Amino acid sequence: MSTVLHTPPQPPAPAPAHDDLTALAARHGLSVSGARPSLPEYVRRLWARRHFITAFATAKLTAQYSQAKLGQVWQVMTPLLNAAVYYFIFGVLLGTKHGVPDYIPFLVTGVFIWTFTQSSIMAGTRAISGNLGLVRALHFPRAALPISFCLQQLQQLLFSMGALVVILLCFGVPVGVSWLLALPALFLQFTFNAGVSMVMARMGAKTPDIAQLMPFVLRTWMYVSGVMWSIDKLVKNDSLPHAVKIALAANPAAVYIDLMRFALIDSFHASQLPAHVWALAAGWALLAGVGGFIYFWKAEETYGRG
Repeated sequence: MSTVLHTPPQPPAPAPAHDDLTALAARHGLSVSGARPSLPEYVRRLWARRHFITAFATAKLTAQYSQAKLGQVWQVMTPLLNAAVYYFIFGVLLGTKHGVPDYIPFLVTGVFIWTFTQSSIMAGTRAISGNLGLVRALHFPRAALPISFCLQQLQQLLFSMGALVVILLCFGVPVGVSWLLALPALFLQFTFNAGVSMVMARMGAKTPDIAQLMPFVLRTWMYVSGVMWSIDKLVKNDSLPHAVKIALAANPAAVYIDLMRFALIDSFHASQLPAHVWALAAGWALLAGVGGFIYFWKAEETYGRG
């Protein structure tokens, strides 16, 4: 009779502890794929890719209307057609042009500057979710995408400014030294737009459906930003609560619109601007630009995953 020896099953070897794996990877120079770098290193990498950012923005701008027969003319025609519609509805039917000198230059300037903010934020919302192929295929600071989309909208605005200058001159607005103030105003607005775009890019990357909600949010924001009417006239109305007056005057979109009107239209005086307007514009740019950049950087490892 044979004797069968039964060897008791051996327990499985314990899996290496996470700390052991981390130490092993560090010892052999390995790191997590797509790990978030430190903030100074992230800024350095972003600056190193500044040529990619500008080239990407220019390429997107060139391709935007490539399928249209009028091509780049639509960069000017779109805000002008919007201004024409707003002039008929608000200026004529609702009478907002009454008591506003140079209403057409006032309106067109507001439409052009508002379009810059609106388009930058909408493009930023889809910056990650709409470019997942690029995000997953290449390694680069993801902030390059929302910044490049804002730069694209700035290039489009500068291209359209030629039409704005023609309109100003046709309606008797003289060229003045104050026009130079448009440069710092645009710089502050670009910084603000880029910061908000990075916030929306992170939110849109996690919840793509937010892009469907943004047109309604932006349309509401436009109506309270004095694009088609004068905030200065409204805040002088004693029937409005004081908090509402402050909110209207400090609205960042309205601040940048009024700064451009002050720079370009000689009938738009400093008395129509909110108090400490340049400090207010710089504060919004700093808050949105720095805060939005840090908020976006903190989720750098998550973009393109899942």
